Amino acid sequence: MIAIIDYGAGNLRSVTNTLKYLGADVTIASRPDQMEGADRIVLPGVGAFGAGIDSLREAGFEEPIKQAVADGKPLIGICLGMQYLFDESEEMGKHKGLGLLPGRVVRFPADVPKVPHIGWNQLHIESASPLLAGIDDGAYAYFVHSFIAAPADSADILASTDYGGSFASVVGRGNVFGIQCHPEKSQAVGQRILRNFMGVRSF
Repeated sequence: MIAIIDYGAGNLRSVTNTLKYLGADVTIASRPDQMEGADRIVLPGVGAFGAGIDSLREAGFEEPIKQAVADGKPLIGICLGMQYLFDESEEMGKHKGLGLLPGRVVRFPADVPKVPHIGWNQLHIESASPLLAGIDDGAYAYFVHSFIAAPADSADILASTDYGGSFASVVGRGNVFGIQCHPEKSQAVGQRILRNFMGVRSF
């Protein structure tokens, strides 16, 4: 069973529908206790980092998420949910993240073509991972975001994307994964990533 965390700031419907289409048993967890019994966790997110992480904490999800990871349950953060995984963000001030991956969330470089980054762009595979099994180097995925993750450890970068320079678009360490693109909008590539997540082993 996959628990999708509902803290009032996530794009739940499209992610839920895609996972169900792929055959997943999905539950929407609007309270931490509803995560119990789930084999893996999905952390979606849209909007601004500060407001979103505050909502997540106010709903009581921070410690249960960290405990689930410590228990070996696979977790994937999607878009803003990926950015929550890091230590902090500089979006509209400084905000503390979940600290599951070392690094920061920063602005795009000043010379990027346009912010937000919206549309199809390529995933360049940086490291082999079960999350990206069957994904070709250079495959296209759909993005909508204004800030980027800067992992402290380059080994955590599973795929990168070029947009005014290279940024981390897929990250992972152990049972913690994050994707900056929207898999539910990325057609076959996004479906393959989610199907892979459904099959990654627990630790």
